Amino acid sequence: MTIRNDREHAAWRQLVAAVACSSAMFATSAIAQETEDEAEEAVDEVIVTGRSTVFGNNLVTEEMRLQQSPITSVNAVIDNLPGVSVQEGDTYGFDDWSTTVSVRGFQVSLDEQQIGTTIDGIPNGNSNYGGGAKANRYIDAANLAGVEVSQGTADIASRSLEALGGTLNFLTDNPTIDSRVRAQVAGGEFDAQRYYLRYDTGMLGNTRAYISVSHQNASDWVNGIAENTRDHFAAKLISSVGEVDITAYVSYDDTQEDNYQRLFTEAEFVSNPEWDRLTDDWSGIPYVDQVFRQGWSTLRENLLTYVKAETLLGDSFRLSGGVYYHDNEGRGDWIPPYLLDLTDDGAGPQSEVLGGTTVNGGAPLGRIYFVDGAGNALSPTPGCVSSITFPYGGAGPESDPACHDANALAVQSYRHTHYAKERTGGMLDFSWDMDIGTSANTLRGGVWLEDQTRDEFRDWHKITDTRVGIPFDNQPYWIQYDRSYPQDTFKWYVEDSINMGDISLTLGAKQFLVDVERRDLFGESADAAIDSDSDVLFSGGFLWTTPVEGLEVFAGYAENFKAVSDLILERPDSDLDTIEPETAENIEVGVRYVSERGSITATYYDIDFNNRIIFLSPETESGPDYVIGTNGTYFNAGGIESSGVEIAATLNITDEISVYAAYTYNDSTYVGTGDPAVDAAVGITPGNTVVGIADNQFVTSLDWVGDKLRAGITAKYTGDRFIRFDNTWAAEAYTVADAYLGFNAAGLGDGFEALDINVVINNLFDEDYLGGIAGQGAWIGAPRTFGVSATLDF
Repeated sequence: MTIRNDREHAAWRQLVAAVACSSAMFATSAIAQETEDEAEEAVDEVIVTGRSTVFGNNLVTEEMRLQQSPITSVNAVIDNLPGVSVQEGDTYGFDDWSTTVSVRGFQVSLDEQQIGTTIDGIPNGNSNYGGGAKANRYIDAANLAGVEVSQGTADIASRSLEALGGTLNFLTDNPTIDSRVRAQVAGGEFDAQRYYLRYDTGMLGNTRAYISVSHQNASDWVNGIAENTRDHFAAKLISSVGEVDITAYVSYDDTQEDNYQRLFTEAEFVSNPEWDRLTDDWSGIPYVDQVFRQGWSTLRENLLTYVKAETLLGDSFRLSGGVYYHDNEGRGDWIPPYLLDLTDDGAGPQSEVLGGTTVNGGAPLGRIYFVDGAGNALSPTPGCVSSITFPYGGAGPESDPACHDANALAVQSYRHTHYAKERTGGMLDFSWDMDIGTSANTLRGGVWLEDQTRDEFRDWHKITDTRVGIPFDNQPYWIQYDRSYPQDTFKWYVEDSINMGDISLTLGAKQFLVDVERRDLFGESADAAIDSDSDVLFSGGFLWTTPVEGLEVFAGYAENFKAVSDLILERPDSDLDTIEPETAENIEVGVRYVSERGSITATYYDIDFNNRIIFLSPETESGPDYVIGTNGTYFNAGGIESSGVEIAATLNITDEISVYAAYTYNDSTYVGTGDPAVDAAVGITPGNTVVGIADNQFVTSLDWVGDKLRAGITAKYTGDRFIRFDNTWAAEAYTVADAYLGFNAAGLGDGFEALDINVVINNLFDEDYLGGIAGQGAWIGAPRTFGVSATLDF
């Protein structure tokens, strides 16, 4: 795959990438590093509580990690936090297509990207399927130190263009102080296997580092033919050079996933709640084989590296900065049940069938379903009625072999959408501590710059012989489109915090300046550009440390922003003059109480989400529109109003036994556009509940940690969630339980330092339920899954 770059930016990109890879530049903010350190400490505790801030936030605990197999995606560990719901196609998270995350009415899914994600404070480059990447592409589960979830009014320094509903900051593990080799093997149902090896150097002067590699694979749980694999490499270094502390990280991830399919009617789920309507047998009938699972695939490679450093100038001025580089390549596959007729071949054989030529751009003249031995297109027998009833309601006579001569040959396409993205960025931050009278004051601020180019093209290949299987001709017969999307981002922020004894006040401002372009490399549509600058966005809050020991009251306000993404520019029919960036105003008020026995946090929030951008999915119950390329349009369609309450509590009953519980009530409804015709066109009724969002969630965990043994069980209730905009179909409420049992022994002798064995059972009672929701369809939730892992340190 080729990544195209603007020549005017290429030299700068290469210079910064080389600097990052050679660990020779400054780091991100000191605040991010402090957060990382705090998260690592919190992971080792049983208490679930956020940092002492003016906004609500939570940290993942070690018990939450133990409930998941190390084969599992790092996204899964946040599912038990208040206000958060994570749905994946299987227990192992082996399918980005079916992964959804929701926080307080905001979502990350196929058609929504409204929650920011960062890796050690480094932006992930958005989370959408087409060229984006979630945290599991950058971090191996065994290298995860923790996750900080800021549900609404996130830290002002957070670097994301999607953070309407807060930020998920995934933190990588630091190298150990002592030298260590760690080996891990894991296995589980559905042919799951994992092998992991990590070497920590320990302290070498002022430097410590690690390097790790892992491989894992699994099949799908529905019919067991998926070929899911993941290879991951990571290395991290921490060093001090004089007064400068340096951190460098690099990860490479190579993944192939065969997807799960959504259900689009309630009747499908009722008739068989354990089948997603993808098949495991190649029939040789293209109309049926369009849902052959191995033809629904996601392939991705992600390389991320950053270097960050910080130093203290004098006693009170901290300066930090950093650079990063991200390279993403991959494709998404489908197998349409026909060839497209692109060239008028007259009475001769079809050139698309014979191969050897590639058409660039243009529009299809028609479709070819069957041909004779010479490659001439055939028509069905007049009056023939197809007997094919699956999938998508059944086929017409043109797709049915019974409606053609016995010697007719079926033809089929293998459609690839190729994605690529290259990002280079840098940041500079400062914090200045000073006293104003008797009050301690901290002024901090910073800037973030990023240069990004996303490339996308789509090509169609002929399946070589539909009687045999899915191997396809290497040369495409059609390249449907080829476009590039350069984007430049600049953000500044400044915030002042003053501590007046028991009261801390914070006031800040930030702004995003974003320019994005479309360059049609075939010249079939006009190039376009849009600036997606935000207004100056204000935030603030207060924190009151009450006279009651351990009790805090906090309140926060933040104006959040999502830039207009380059996905909008994919559709030339979109009116760029009228599209506005999405915005959200977040207000929250809460209390925190922490004691030796436990903690409790309660938060009320109210959110106004404005200028919501709408586009309907090309895939429906009638089947995918495989040819969709540039048709369709995006436009602003009202917004969402959300309010709710989150409560999380931990009680340490004894030194060995603890109980955790979290409850979320959320009320999210659509706000109309003011134009009933537009509302009707997109199927939204003002006042309807937002799809994919449960009104009630409740989770409770009981954990026991002994000297060598440990055990725990968790149950999570998720309330009804609507699947369609018109609220006519809802996924029913369900409860899923997870359990684990572990053994840990240290000081084994003969060079072995520790052995840890962990057994996990997810969905313990094998509940049937609908999980992720997107595009007015829903994926089936994963069944009971057993897994075991063994970790050896030496």
